[in-house]
Amino acid sequence: MDNASGSTATGTQAVARAAALLKLVSLRDAATDGAATRTSDLARRSGLTRPTTYRLLSALRDEGLVDQDAATRAWVAGPELYLMGMAAAPRYDVVEIARDIVRSLAVRTEESAFLSVRRGDETVCVLREDGSFPIRSFVLSEGVRFPLGVASAGLAILSFLPPHDVDAYFARHPELPERWGVAHAESRIRDRIEETTSRGFALNAGLIVEGSYGLGAAVFSGAGEPQWALSLTGVQFRFSPARMPELGRTLLAHAHQLSQRLANARRDVNPLERARAAR
Repeated sequence: MDNASGSTATGTQAVARAAALLKLVSLRDAATDGAATRTSDLARRSGLTRPTTYRLLSALRDEGLVDQDAATRAWVAGPELYLMGMAAAPRYDVVEIARDIVRSLAVRTEESAFLSVRRGDETVCVLREDGSFPIRSFVLSEGVRFPLGVASAGLAILSFLPPHDVDAYFARHPELPERWGVAHAESRIRDRIEETTSRGFALNAGLIVEGSYGLGAAVFSGAGEPQWALSLTGVQFRFSPARMPELGRTLLAHAHQLSQRLANARRDVNPLERARAAR
């Protein structure tokens, strides 16, 4: 939290604060749908005072990393972030690797299908493909982030983390039931983790938006770490007990296919990249 005087932090603390503000500006938050991007909103969400928030945002604006809309005073991502993203994409972008698999999942199930990536204690949706069924859920779309364990993608990832990592996650986030409702208390999420590891895929039965169901399956790195997730969302009657096993099998098959493809892609990294990674 910011201190009472609102003095600007130095060194690593200032970098961490600036990075936190960049994430808030550039990635839509599912709880606000991207609306809270004014200085006062960003200060509240980051835990900083308003003067400190404004100073950091102004410094980021001077470097082209953020910009401010003249009419709304909302902060938006700046041009330098776009250029940085282009430079990083060849190394980290899994969207093109996964696109046809996500599209196949949407075609096979007729539901909306998604790819999400783990970023720290959250998942961020990076790809959406809509199926042919005309009634859809719009809880999730590109750029929306959720804490692990809240949406089906994050629950699938959390469920397959080592137990000590799960314990540490809950220790860091006692606020989950206050922000997301009592259904997201630690004991309730742990029950769903046990169910997820038993059946292989996660189920969110209308816990974010009533009547909107989600299934999630973890996608693993070559080292066996759950770094991504495939998920399906739709209206409740489309996720009936009779249809759930079929949806789960289809989801798991696509997640397994993507895990294998990503592992193979990593093995195909050129020798220069392999040497860099070994340093």
